[in-house]
Formats: sequence, structure tokens, C-alpha cells
Amino acid sequence: MIRKISIALFLSSLFATWVSAQDVLDNVNLYIGTANDYGQMSPGACMPYSQIQVCPDSKPRQHPGYDYEVTQISGFSINRLSGVGGSGCGGNVSLMPDETGEDVHLIKSTEQATPGYYSVQLSNGVWLTATANRRMAVERFSFPSAEKAVLLLNPGTAFDKVYKTSFRKIGENVAQGYIDCANTCRRGNYHLHYRIYTSAPFEMQELEDGRKKLTFPNLSARYVEVRIVVSTGLEKELDAMKESDVWRTDFLSMVENAKQEWRQLLSTVKVEGGTADQRTIFYTSLYRTFHSPFVVTDRNMKHYLGTDGKEHEEKGFTYYSSWSLWDTYRTKFPLITLLDPRRSSDIMQSLSTLYLTGKKDWSTQYECVPTVRTEHAIATLLDAYRQGINIPNLRDAYPGMVEEVKRLSLKSPDQCLEAAGDFWALGQLAGELGMQEDASKWTARGEEIFDSIWPREFQKIDDTFIKMRGNGLYQGTRWQYRWGAPMFLDRMINMVGKKELGQELVTFFEKELYNQGNEPDIHVPFLFARLGMPEKTGLTVRPLATEVVTHRYGGNDAYPTPWVGCAFVNAPRGYAPEMDEDDGAMSAWYVFTSLGLYPLVVGEAQYEVFSPLFDKAALRLGDKDVVITTKGRTDKNQPLKYAVWNGRKLQNYRIAVSELKKGGELTFIY
Repeated sequence: MIRKISIALFLSSLFATWVSAQDVLDNVNLYIGTANDYGQMSPGACMPYSQIQVCPDSKPRQHPGYDYEVTQISGFSINRLSGVGGSGCGGNVSLMPDETGEDVHLIKSTEQATPGYYSVQLSNGVWLTATANRRMAVERFSFPSAEKAVLLLNPGTAFDKVYKTSFRKIGENVAQGYIDCANTCRRGNYHLHYRIYTSAPFEMQELEDGRKKLTFPNLSARYVEVRIVVSTGLEKELDAMKESDVWRTDFLSMVENAKQEWRQLLSTVKVEGGTADQRTIFYTSLYRTFHSPFVVTDRNMKHYLGTDGKEHEEKGFTYYSSWSLWDTYRTKFPLITLLDPRRSSDIMQSLSTLYLTGKKDWSTQYECVPTVRTEHAIATLLDAYRQGINIPNLRDAYPGMVEEVKRLSLKSPDQCLEAAGDFWALGQLAGELGMQEDASKWTARGEEIFDSIWPREFQKIDDTFIKMRGNGLYQGTRWQYRWGAPMFLDRMINMVGKKELGQELVTFFEKELYNQGNEPDIHVPFLFARLGMPEKTGLTVRPLATEVVTHRYGGNDAYPTPWVGCAFVNAPRGYAPEMDEDDGAMSAWYVFTSLGLYPLVVGEAQYEVFSPLFDKAALRLGDKDVVITTKGRTDKNQPLKYAVWNGRKLQNYRIAVSELKKGGELTFIY
């Protein structure tokens, strides 16, 4: 007992020493992946899990509004999603500090972006500084003179179709608006109520194009601060708000509050080794993992707008929304569950609630914030539950899950593979809930679907396997989707043979058929250990994360000429071409890869272990610490011999998350 306590104290002390040595925020570069179509991210000011992200919208814009390589802007809007493709989503309540707004540019040399803060000088001499909390955007415009203080407000802006908008002035320095917009890819709608407060009284002029011209005739200073408070579908929340609450915290304090929240989250992991660029990519990726889902409960933490369009009173948890599960269930949510278990309980209860208020694979007509898709929620919930996350309403949601799997489409081979995985997850969850008959039934149904499609479409490899979208596949080849249901790997082995299947996996990578730029096969590099070749995992993954490799496929098709380059770079063109960041999915992939841990089968709550990128890493998991170290590594591509957890050799190169959360030391031996 004394020895165990000593080890715990040592690990805790080591973690604290590492974290305090440097401000972790210095390792975040918000411009990574913000240029052109190389990640679709933005450097806007925001807090963790905040629906607010204040940022300029480029003209012409990229998917998230911002494009690092475009200096001209259309204004500054308050919300957006990160790298979700389509036409993007968000871009509401645009403000332009200019008389006409026709030819305004960012002076790039003045631009600064750090977690919780954004600033830039414009070509017309105006300075913009911005920060945010989870429900309010704060934009301070400093003008060359008080006489030039003009703001053009466009209450009808959005990155996609606007169905309804309204706006009215309700006080000498207060206005209120509403906007109903299309969600990502025009699948469903989201509804936003907002109220604008200005630091000085304004006069408002209606312009022909629908914009409002705000002037400040009695401005005593050279700046105007605008605070935009949002309410996710509940207008009465804005009516009950006191203006004194809006101005209670000054600008600099808000910036520091945002930074402190980011600092606390990012300090759950400390890495040593690697290059400075690799550490920057790591912490920037960790930062982007925590952008969403969004806290959307009203300011009294009691009510939220449900997907049935009705107001609901939450019971014992904070309600979150904004989902991109088809992408993020694979990496992002397992990582949030690992590193932020306190919030994960609220997030999972919110996800479970969708089965009670109404859920579609894409978004509904009554979303309270921009969102994308909610497929594979069952596996996400199962994984969190098995990680020990408290989800009190999980049993109540179960009937809705049953109805969901009954609606699953089986029209294309990829849909069949994904449906088989969903049935597997439901069977596993039914077992966890003590429903053994259902567990057997849904597990058998998943196996039946898998056995009906995999031998016919994926077992016998031919020349058609390299074609993108062959036989109706979505954004992938038959080679890539072949590995798309890892929970049935044993069945693949029974059909093909372990040795043969392993050699085909080697061939897949040798012929550069893997696509790092999209999600269907991002788990495939982590299959090697289960096919008897554990040393190949790290040797395959490290080049994908850090080196120049050949990319034959983009997001929707093969490149006319293969693109050769690094998929992750500390630069505005930070990803491969057309490689969406997908709301944290790719960011979390990089984080897991760097740590030598990966959730191959979401729902198992186990990690594959393999050679990590960094020499040392310390993880703070709730009240426990895990230290990851390497011993004997002299070359970056040196094969791993074995891994040891708290003095015990890991026989199958796998560790349960529940074991990891007990704390200890994971050592990789070379």
C-alpha cells in the first residue's frame, strides 16, 4: 500500500511539474488548416463547447467563412462549425465597421488569434478585437475617429439558405433579432434568437439590401463595443435578461476567463519529445477536439429547445447540442470521454435525450444550433457507458434506439456495413442493460447483415476495388470500406484466413490505397496487432502523421495526379487538399495517434497500443494520472518490442479504458 501511494504521489508531482513549466496555450496555432480547402477551419475567438466563434468571413469565403489566403471580408459573424464540408454552417449576425463595406481587407501582418481572442486591423483603419463566452460574442471596434464610427449590420447572413429573419430596435442601445437557417447540406433547420447591446446609443437606418446602418452620434470615445447574446430557440430568455448582466464582466476579464478554460482543458495532457511543430500540431488538435458539442441550456440552466420544437426542462444535467457523429464518433467523442469525463456525462445524457425528443440521421427541423448528423449515436453511448460515464436516461432512450435500427438503410454496401455495426452496438448495449434476449437478437442481426454483404462485395479483391464510389459507396473505395466493420474482424478472418488477411492489409498500405483525407478508413492502420503484426502499427501510423507520403484520393474522388505531401502541417495549409477536419474528428485522430492509443472499435472501450509519437506524455484522467514513456528508442521508425502497463506486459497490445483510468505508467519498450 505504501508503495502504491508513493507511485501515485510521484506521478501527480511529475504531472504538475510538466504542466507548470510552460503555458500550454503557447503551443496552439489557430491558423493551422485555415487556408483554402486544406482543413476548413477558422481562428475565431471562442470558449470550449461554445456555440459562439467570432471571426471574419472572407470574400469569397471558405466553408467556415474564413480563408487565410483571402484578405477581403464581408464582415464579422458570430458562429460556425469546423471543417464540416458542404456549404458550411453558421455565419449569422454579420457586422462590418465601414460606411459601404464594399472593399474592406484584413491587414494580415496585424492579425492575432489565440484561444479565446482574435484581433486585426482593417484597411479602413478600424481595429477589431473579439472574445466570447458560451452565449455571448464580444466585438470591440476601434475607429480612426469618433465621426467614422459606423457599423453595417446584416441580420440575414448565413453560410447556407435563410428561411426567415426578423430584426427590430428595442432600446437606445439594444436591438433584437431572429433567424431560421438551413443546417449543413440543407438537412434540417436551426433557429437562433439574439439580442445586440452596444456600449453607446445608436441610430439605425434601413438600407435597400436589408442591412441596417448603425451610427453613434454622441460617441464620447473612439470605440464601440458590441455584445451579442444568443438564445437557442427560447426568446423569453432574452426578455428576462438584465442589461447589467451583459456588461458585468469587462472585455479583458472575459478574454482571461476564456483562456483559463482552454488552459485547464489542454493541460489534461502534457507531452515531451518530438519537434516543436509536432507539439504545436498536437495541442492545436487537442484544442479543436473541444470546440463542440455546444452548451445550449438557457442562462438559468433549466430549459432547452428540443428537437421536437418544444421547450423542455432539463433534469440534473446541462443540455448540449451540435453533432457530427458520422465523423466524430470514431475519435472525438471517445477522446472527450477519456479527458473530460465530468462534461461527458452531460453530453451523453443530451445525446441520449434525442431518442426521446426526436432524432434523425441528419438534423431535424428544430435544431437550436448549427449541426450535421447523428448516426452511430448508439456506439457513442455504449463506448461512454463502458468507460464508466453516468448516463441515467440511457434505459429510457433504448426503445428509440430499437426504432432507429429498424429504419437503417441497406441500399448500398457501405450502408450495410455501417448498419451491421449499429446492430452490434445495440446488442452490446442491450447486454449491458441486462436485456439478454435483445442482446442475442440484435447481435445476430448485425452478424447476418455483415455475412450477407462482406463475402459478396469485399472478400474477393479485383481491379474495381480502387475506384472511388464504386457500386454506390459513399466517398470511398471498396478497398477502404473493406475494413469498415472492425467489430467483425474475426468473421473476416474465418472467411479469408488470418495470414492472408494480414498480407492484404500490408498490400493496402504498400500500394498507397489508404485515404488519410476522409473518415471511412482512418481506423485501418490500427488493425495490424489483431492480425498478428503489432510492430507494423507504429511503423505505418507515424509516417501518416508526420512524413511526406503519397495521397491518391481526395474527399470525393481520386486525384488526377497523386498529391505528395504531409497530411498534418503547422501551417495555414495544414491538411492534405480536400481533407476536412470534420468537427474535431481528424484532430482527435492526431491526438490519439501521438499518444500511442487508439479506439479501434468504438463501443469496446479499449485502446490499441502502439509506438507513440512523443517520448513522454502525462494524462490527467479525472483524479488519476497516467504517464506514458518510451525506453530504448533511438530511431523514430524503430519497431516496438512490447508494451508494459504498471509492470505487466500487455499480451495483446490492447488496454481497457477502465484499467487506464485507474492510473499508472504505460511503457513502450524498443
